[in-house]
Amino acid sequence: MTLPGQAASLPSEVAAPEVLSPEARIQLADDVAAAAVSEVLDSLDADLVGLAGVKTRMREISSLLMVERARGQFGLTTSKPTLHMSFTGPPGTGKTTVALRMARMLHALGYLRTPRVHAVTRDDLVGQFIGHTAPKTKEAIAKAAGGVLFIDEAYYLYRPENERDYGQEAIEILLQEMEAERSDLVVVFAGYVDRMETFFSSNPGLSSRVAHHIDFADYDRAELVQIARLMLDRDQYRFSPDAEVAFADYLELRMARPRFANARSVRNALERIRLRQANRLVAEGGSLGRDDLMTLTEADVRMSRVFAPEQAPSTQAETQIETKAPPG
Repeated sequence: MTLPGQAASLPSEVAAPEVLSPEARIQLADDVAAAAVSEVLDSLDADLVGLAGVKTRMREISSLLMVERARGQFGLTTSKPTLHMSFTGPPGTGKTTVALRMARMLHALGYLRTPRVHAVTRDDLVGQFIGHTAPKTKEAIAKAAGGVLFIDEAYYLYRPENERDYGQEAIEILLQEMEAERSDLVVVFAGYVDRMETFFSSNPGLSSRVAHHIDFADYDRAELVQIARLMLDRDQYRFSPDAEVAFADYLELRMARPRFANARSVRNALERIRLRQANRLVAEGGSLGRDDLMTLTEADVRMSRVFAPEQAPSTQAETQIETKAPPG
């Protein structure tokens, strides 16, 4: 009984979970996290075209963590897995989207407190003068605490050609936090394959703390057309049959041009096609039906500068927006 003015007593220790007998049997599918993990993996299949290798690795990681949870129920030795990752590949291949799904999965399995992803670049971590880098880096880590810190174009942290660069200081702080807080923070380094290889080879301590290296390949043209269909369907648009053929032709030409960014470029191209559709509908006047408002025509696609070889240099206007798009 607690008397007035007396603090309530607290248990000296939290009761350990009941350990199953060696003869017990369990179903992994009965784990309370199983349904949430399955939902995440199914959404990955539904929302992202291709990326078979990435999806396989996601399933492998989830299987490992599910088995570790099962081992704990029997009182078997379990270790805190190192879940820091490297996502390598060209822009627009879904790295940010996969990081978001990974955060949801790790949260469902109890390895993260929150499914939040905090995305940063070099500018968010590295200061311009002495004493500026440490607080910036620690602030980013604090914002990501309990979730995922996603560092895009991570190789820019390391600039060996500049002896006065403070990127190495940010890397050293990250190394300390990745080891000390690995049960409370997952760090994902992202960037182009070749540059990331140089980055890790120059930082062996960092490389040893990254357990999962996942490669994101370029999409082929058929996959990009499928991505376009999904994007249009979400916004209640659609290609006419001739427009879809024209868009495949557009992709063949655009993929050979500089600064092509896979799904990101598809999204930007669709935005421009929708602008041309809107301009056409307003210019034509007259009444409009639901199908008119939803359908993108061949003419809407083929008005792109990409189809005008003599204007090829001016395709910079078609691509400059892609360099400013968000990572992933």
